[in-house]
Amino acid sequence: MVGMANKYTLGRYPTGACFARDLHNEAWCVPCLVSLDTLQELCRKEKLTCKSIGITKRNLNNYEVEYLCDYKVVKDMEYYLVKWKGWPDSTNTWEPLQNLKCPLLLQQFLNDKRNYLSQVKKGRAITLKDNNKALKPAIAEYIVKKAKQRIALQRWQDELNRKKNHKGMIFVENTVDLEGPPSDFYYVNEYKPAPGISLVNEATFGCSCTDCFFEKCCPAEAGVLLAYNKNRQIKIPPGTPIYECNSRCQCGPDCPNRIVQKGTQYSLCIFRTSNGCGWGVKTLVKIKRMSFVMEYVGEVITSEEAERRGQLYDNKGITYLFDLDYESDEFTVDAARYGNVSHFVNHSCDPNLQVFNVFIDNLDTRLPRIALFSTRTINAGEELTFDYQMKGSGDISSDSIDHSPAKKRVRTVCKCGAVTCRGYLN
Repeated sequence: MVGMANKYTLGRYPTGACFARDLHNEAWCVPCLVSLDTLQELCRKEKLTCKSIGITKRNLNNYEVEYLCDYKVVKDMEYYLVKWKGWPDSTNTWEPLQNLKCPLLLQQFLNDKRNYLSQVKKGRAITLKDNNKALKPAIAEYIVKKAKQRIALQRWQDELNRKKNHKGMIFVENTVDLEGPPSDFYYVNEYKPAPGISLVNEATFGCSCTDCFFEKCCPAEAGVLLAYNKNRQIKIPPGTPIYECNSRCQCGPDCPNRIVQKGTQYSLCIFRTSNGCGWGVKTLVKIKRMSFVMEYVGEVITSEEAERRGQLYDNKGITYLFDLDYESDEFTVDAARYGNVSHFVNHSCDPNLQVFNVFIDNLDTRLPRIALFSTRTINAGEELTFDYQMKGSGDISSDSIDHSPAKKRVRTVCKCGAVTCRGYLN
């Protein structure tokens, strides 16, 4: 081995992931501190497989095309520069087209080339000449960046689906720019309490119903109506709390009063928007009106800490702060760093989602869970949105913004594009 590889040796974490040891400094290095090329070279030298860096039993001693980097024509023969999966860039080779058995990657290469040229020409019609002998360096660079972006987004998508605890799948898509996965976002399925905050997730009592739809159940004990109809759709107006059956209840998992706790049932896609709103979320399946879609989760902090963080977020023109002000204003949910798919849901003045306060195992009225329900039928491919002022839309609406969990401190221009757009998010 040559270069950096001479000063490292490999090991494995209990999870199976590789790590490298600096032989000169006797220091253990996490993968992100050692170049990918170095780790790949070391793995192959030690005959180790490591899925996280693309080295599998299939390609440990064989070559598999990962993506195509460049193109040229030599003596009327077409060649592509190939990046081999699990091998460092230094092993990239020029291969004749006739030897490549990867039609999808070839098509992807051509699509990326056309996309780049269309961006350069700002949408004007382009005639791609077949007699080009080689790609311009800028085009090849863009194609490589898109290929690396796709790999990074696929890994992020796989990570999200490993961490989620609900039925619906999560997909990631970016056909707009070169933005990759967020660098400082951590997926969580439930509230993450900040130091000093205790979340008591154990109910003190539960129902003994055999049929919670017809008997006196948890909602009745709390002095409210059952939130759902026989089709498991929300039937109460916004502002009314939802009390679901909890871990002490004797009813089973099929109880009609266990909806939010089952998690998202729909496959959703985190996608890059084309209107300057960054990431957004769209549904990949039809969602019926009044149906539970997702929870809003994040780090639970005090309102005082929320004020401090809010000033920092204002400087960036963003905020993920939601007040838990069902009865008091002691706590706030901050989804900036910790959250789920709802972190990426955009605002609209004419939204298709409505916020409800939910109580399940934790009956502390200062700490309700936040659930998003559809206000109307949402078709497959449609972006999911909610009103940051919680005005709602359709049959579910509210004229008051006093219960809004969203903290807004500066006048932020709204980009929702709705006919009823108020012009600002706050």
